[in-house]
Order: sequence, then C-alpha cells, then structure tokens
Amino acid sequence: MGIKRIKWLRFRIILICIVFFSSFLAIFVKGYQLQVLKRDELYKRAYMQQRRNITQQPRRGNIYDRRGEILATSVDVKSIYAQPNRINNLNYALVNLARVLDTDPHKLEKSMVSNKSFVWLKRKVFPDQVEKIRKLEIKGIEFVLEPRRFYPNRELAGHLLGFSGLDSRGLEGIELFYDDYLKGKIGRFVVGRDGVGRNLFTEKGKDSFFDGGDLVLTLDKGIQYIVEKRLKKLVQKTRAKGGTVIVMEPQTGAILAIANQPDFNPNTFWSYRPSNFRNRAVTDTFEPGSTFKPILFAAAMEEGIVKENDLFFCENGQYEYHNKVIHDVKKYGWLSFKDVAKFSSNIGATKIGEKLGKDSYYIYIKNFGFGNKTGIDLPGERSGQVRSVRSWSNVALGTASFGQGITVTALQLVCAVSAVANGGNLMKPYLVKEMVDHKGQITGRMYPEVVRRVISEKTASRVVSLMEEVVKKGGTGSKAAISGYRVAGKTGTAQKVDTATRKYSKDKYVSSFVGFVPADEPRFSILVVIDEPKGVPYGGTVAAPLFKEIASEILYYLGIPPKVEIVKKESDHKLYAGSKVGRPLTDFVFEEDQDWNLEGRETLFPNFSGMTIRQVLKVAERMKIVIEIVGSGRAVDQKPKPGTIFEAGRKFQVKFQPSSA
Repeated sequence: MGIKRIKWLRFRIILICIVFFSSFLAIFVKGYQLQVLKRDELYKRAYMQQRRNITQQPRRGNIYDRRGEILATSVDVKSIYAQPNRINNLNYALVNLARVLDTDPHKLEKSMVSNKSFVWLKRKVFPDQVEKIRKLEIKGIEFVLEPRRFYPNRELAGHLLGFSGLDSRGLEGIELFYDDYLKGKIGRFVVGRDGVGRNLFTEKGKDSFFDGGDLVLTLDKGIQYIVEKRLKKLVQKTRAKGGTVIVMEPQTGAILAIANQPDFNPNTFWSYRPSNFRNRAVTDTFEPGSTFKPILFAAAMEEGIVKENDLFFCENGQYEYHNKVIHDVKKYGWLSFKDVAKFSSNIGATKIGEKLGKDSYYIYIKNFGFGNKTGIDLPGERSGQVRSVRSWSNVALGTASFGQGITVTALQLVCAVSAVANGGNLMKPYLVKEMVDHKGQITGRMYPEVVRRVISEKTASRVVSLMEEVVKKGGTGSKAAISGYRVAGKTGTAQKVDTATRKYSKDKYVSSFVGFVPADEPRFSILVVIDEPKGVPYGGTVAAPLFKEIASEILYYLGIPPKVEIVKKESDHKLYAGSKVGRPLTDFVFEEDQDWNLEGRETLFPNFSGMTIRQVLKVAERMKIVIEIVGSGRAVDQKPKPGTIFEAGRKFQVKFQPSSA
C-alpha cells in the first residue's frame, strides 16, 4: 500500500507540474503574441479607446460695412454626437432622437449600429433641440460647441456676402472669394479618457490654430438698405423677372451697394433655389441698349468728329441701313448732336457711328472695359461679349452705336459711365476696404486703382453736359430729375433675344438707367436694370423714377445739400443760396434788394447743419420763416430735413448742441 501511495503521489506531482508548466507556457505564448506579434495592432486599438482625436473649427472672421456695422459673424452653437458603445437602450434612443431631430429613424439606426466610437447626429443645432435632447438623459449622447455663421441683417447684401456651409467653408459671394482669409486655421486636439469614457486630459496637436481674419467692406449698410427696399418694391410693382442696382463712387471705384432681385436669406440658404444665389451684377450679361450711347458720344467727341450743334437727319423715324431698318420711338427730322442724346435717337447714333468708323469705335469700347472682366473681388464675374472688329458685319457698326450686338455686365456699364463722371479715368471696382487678422492687426488695405485714362477731362465734361440734357424737361430721362441737384444720366430700353427663335423679342425688354449726381461734383453713380418689366418697358418710364428715388434718399443719407434756388417775385432773376455740394449751408451772400418772402410758395428747405444760431436766425429772417431754436451751439438736426419741399409760413425746428473740443 505504501508503494502505491508513493507512486500515486508522484503521479499527482508530475501531473500538477505538467499543468502548471502548460499553463505557464500558454501564458508565455499568449503574452508573446500580445506583446510582440500583435503589439502595434493592439496599441492602436488601446489608443483609440483611451483617446479621441477632435478637430476644432476656428471662428470665422467677421465682415463689416464701411461704418463698422456687422454684416456677417460667427456665434457658438452646439452640435450633437453619439458614442454608440455607451448607449444602453438603443431603441429608446433611436425613437426619441429621430423625433427631436426630425430625421429618419432608419437612417439614424445605420449610423448608430456601427463599430465607430464617435458619430455625428446633427451639426450646429438650434437651442430648443439641445434642451429637448438633454431632457431625454440618454447616456452616450454628448454636445460640443462649434461656430455657426450668422447674418444679422437677413437678406441685406445676401448676394454680396454669400454664405458658408456646415464645415465653415465659403460657398458663395465674399465668403467664397476670401474664404482662405476668413476661415482661419483648423485646430486638432487629442482627448484622453478613462475606462468609462470620461475625459481626463487634452493634448494639443502639432498644427497651429488661429481664428479667421475680419474684412471691412466699402459697402454702406444704409445705402444698401435704401437700394434693396426700392428695387424690391419696383420689381413687384412691374412684375419683372428680376432687377439689379449698383451704387459706386466714381472717383474711387468703391462699391457702396449692389442689390439684386430675387433675393435670399443666407441664414437659411438651403431653402432657396440655386438661381437665387446668382449675383446678377457680375454674372449676368445683357445688351445695354441706349445706356451704351455715352460711350459712342465720348469716342466721337474725343476724336473731334462731332460738335454739340452738328445736325443729323433722323429720317423721320425709319432708316434703311445695309438692308436692315433702324427705328426711332418717335419721328424726328433734323436733330443736333445734343438733341440726338437728349431724345435718344437710334438713327442719329447710327450716323454718328458711321462718322466715327468701326475701328475707332471698337478701340474705345475695349478701352472702356467692355469685353474684359473688371477684376472685382467677387466670384463668378463674366466678361461680356464684344466680337473682334474683323468679324463685324456691315450692320454691326450701326447696331453697336445704340447698344445692340454687344453684351455687358451691369458692373462693366456703371464703371464705364463712372469714367465719364470722374473726368475720364476708368477705375477698378473693389468691395473690400481693409483686412484685419485675428490679432486685430491690419494686414491689407485696398486703394483706388486707375486702370487707364479713356478720354480727356474736356471730353468727359462735354459728355456730362449731354447726359444732363437727357434728364432735363423733354429728355427721355426727365423722370430722373431731382429738384435742387444737377443730374446726368442716360436711359436704355433693349429688346431681349428670344432663345427659341434667336430673334429680338417683341415683348421682352431690359429697361435701364445709368447716371450720377451731383453732375458737377459726382458723389455716386447709380445703374438701374429691370429685367422684363410688364407694361410700358421704357427705361425712362421704369428705371429712371427708381434712380430718382434711390438717389434722393442717398443724398439725404449722406447729407449732401441741394443748391437751393430762391426765385425773386415778378422776375426771372435767380439767386442760389446753396454752398458747394456736400458742405453745410454756412456762407450766404444776400442781395439787399432781393425779396425773400416765400409765404404761400413752395421751395426746398435749406441745410442748416453746422451753422450758429445767429446764422440760422439771419437766414430765417431773410426768408420770412419762423424757426424754433432747441439747445445751443451749432445746428445738428432740423425739421424738415434738408432738401424737403415745403411751403413757407409754417413754424420749423432746428436743434443745436455745443461743438466738441
């Protein structure tokens, strides 16, 4: 018995040793496999479980108007993400999240039932959705702050500003053109987590991170509002297909406003048709019609082939020209060059073009910038179409003389006419005034840039006089006249080409008016283009009144006083009491024998801005009007406003305040 027990004991010892050795060997093999063979793979898996890479979007730079008003900014909003491996009740989560986020539960389920440890549910959501999801108390549903683009003025300047997408990438307008500057540098971070997914620490990535830079535009928010309001009203009234208005400083090329109809709200751009995003001022081309005639007049006068009193026979309204018949709206006989401009005779323009010749005319057309992009800092600009002079048909010179057979953009046209307004220099248009980086340092300034001189100052002055005749009584643009101001302009009514027949349509027109004010010292140029207005289509009837409305409001907004005309009783003698354009009415020269009693008559109320109480009372005494004085110092406000038509005999108010040191 003893020997058997000893053998059994030895067997048990050996068996236990084998088991222990086998276990140790198995552990060693498994350890070798984990520590050596699968080291890299397991390290990556562990790293992904314990750390999470986060990409942080920088704050996109702000966009301001010329006065510092915010046009586009970024606000912090919450985005919602899920960690599927931490969600306990998946069905509960799917049903309730789909309801709150207004999404398809099946689509949500596909993203949640995955091996991913991080899944976006919805980016940049509204606060009410965040609160509803918080109340659900679903484990594994988290929130992170991200910047969202916000346009506080809604539709205002939408076509210029454009918009950016969820990833803060610019998609249209200035947001697209200056995207690299506005978007900044993306930041990458690593977040360490414990076994249950709680964040422990954050490691910065290797790439530097900084917010986007700001842009200061030449755009004036007040002028932009005036333009958009008036344009929208007219497009609705005329049931037009669309419309464009541009306001530009002729001396500098700075854009003060660009408005298009139809418009859109960049805050909710996804709810509009893509066609609404089109900035018609730079992307659409059209035949300018008679608004192109100032280019012809400038070329003819610069070449010295015509003078203001030269006569042209206008064929009583119908002129056969190279087997084509050119018409005028009215039947004219002999017209002076000045009257050809005033009454916008196509036949007269054709004969001026014949005297100029196609080669010379073509050179001026190109020099004025047509057929080439202006280089404005906006995406999608087109160059228009000006065919090579070698391909012009016999009739092309005549039709080009009144703006047919050539296509232009609205921006090209207002730039060309502004060259006439500023004395003959074609300016490069620009929209961004300053660039400011994330540290507040100015990194770039844009200055006026002369592209080239296109005509002499003398010729420009003569063309301005012709354009003033257009706006005077009897001219095609008389409805653009503004009491108290000199206005220069030109009307245009161009037939559109029917895409089906490839011939000029009999009922589709582009009505336009381009001009500047004050004509003697231009402060701004305005182009109005109305696409397919219903009813009477003439530019003088449709576009000219809108020019007047917009220009009148801008003159008041900028504080540009009229040259007030005071008429003596029973006399044709006129005394202008206004000062230089753009300055307060502070210096008056009164004739002692003038009758200033305006009682019972209408006139324009003067601009008292900057005057002392004594000066105001002196003017009031001369004009026989009663002024209520409020405050002391110099005049800062008045009722009615400067340039308002009023009937003398009422009581008016002028507010004063001390001048700042």
